[in-house]
Amino acid sequence: MIFFLITQGNMSRKLHARRIEGIDKNIWVEFTQLAADYKAVNLGQGFPDFSPPSFVQEAFCKALNGGFSMHQYTRAFGHPNLVKILAKFFSRIVGREIDPMEDILVSVGAYQALFCTFQALIDEGDEVIIVEPFFDCYQPMVMMAGGTICLLYLRLKCLEGCGPVLSSADWVLSPEELASKFSPRTKAIVINTPNNPLGKVYQREELQMIADLCIKHDVICISDEVYEWLTYDGTKHVKIASLPGMWERTVTIGSAGKTFSATGWKVGWAMGSGHILKHLKTVHQNSVYHCATAAQEAVAVGFQREYDVFGTEESYFHQLPIHLHEKRLRLADCLKSVGLKPILPQGGYFMIADISNLNVDLTDPSTKDEPYDYRFVKWLIKEKGLATIPVSAFYSPEHRNEFQKYIRFCFVKVILKGSYDAILKIIILCIWCNRIC
Repeated sequence: MIFFLITQGNMSRKLHARRIEGIDKNIWVEFTQLAADYKAVNLGQGFPDFSPPSFVQEAFCKALNGGFSMHQYTRAFGHPNLVKILAKFFSRIVGREIDPMEDILVSVGAYQALFCTFQALIDEGDEVIIVEPFFDCYQPMVMMAGGTICLLYLRLKCLEGCGPVLSSADWVLSPEELASKFSPRTKAIVINTPNNPLGKVYQREELQMIADLCIKHDVICISDEVYEWLTYDGTKHVKIASLPGMWERTVTIGSAGKTFSATGWKVGWAMGSGHILKHLKTVHQNSVYHCATAAQEAVAVGFQREYDVFGTEESYFHQLPIHLHEKRLRLADCLKSVGLKPILPQGGYFMIADISNLNVDLTDPSTKDEPYDYRFVKWLIKEKGLATIPVSAFYSPEHRNEFQKYIRFCFVKVILKGSYDAILKIIILCIWCNRIC
């Protein structure tokens, strides 16, 4: 028997598939590792620094001790208890009867729900409208499916002479620009509300404008709504699937991780008409096939509890945004105190801040070819021990250089313990001292 040893240098055949070319870098991998290497206080990544509510933790423990069935496969497209309560819960939100077995797919987090959606619905040459800024996985997922990306800006209402930008509500869609992006080649539009990183919550009028164009051009809407319960200052989240004519053409993406502050459980879902969802299920069954049974059971218990107390002060969906509202204001005050200009978000986990007022020496030769906000964040991690995320990462490579003056903070982590608060204030003071020196 002859054995052949093939080394990296000996292979003449290209190893990788074309679909992954140009999408090998990932901002979360890069900056999370950098934060870990420098032991920085991590206000970059979007996960809480507190535990999920006790009722879902107890439900998870109960599930783990609930006999053999909780440790084995359940229904591939979603644990029966979970899809039934999701259908029951959201039926009253969207104003129609949702079929738990046909209209919902449970996935390994919202990330996999998005992947299934793009792989199932986007074909070679299909055009997909993506609104910038966008969560960074949309573009590579469309590219992997063979789709062509058509970019649409959220634009500031006033670019000059209107005073400081104070809120994510100052970013809006242009009706004329939006309409111009639809063509016979358009297969889908992707929206994210509340938006990551801006925190913008689309108003009903904006959603209706999108819905009218989707109906007119027979286009699918992919609506990423993982932060749907986190809105502030009276802002209301509206599901575009609830608008007339949109249930039949909308895939709504949801996340138990964001809903119950348990991102590590990786339970998400796609929801929509069964005639669309059946295609997502085909991708699901040929990729992950199944999601963790015990975690799905715990999420089901959580939603049943929320269904029973919905609209009351006992509801976690009522309590969590109140809790985060305080953190949001505290972070904004800290950032203002050192000359940063925070943009108050209407929803979500994140706050962006304008760093153009800071005078920082960013002459590190290893980062000279990167956008300014990338260089600033790396300086902040290495020199000040504070990890954030550059906002230009949420724009396409074509437009990234135009949006280099903002960085993103995750205020869901700010600030539970006095010592942690003190650390943040010291870091902020260091930035301030650097600015005035």
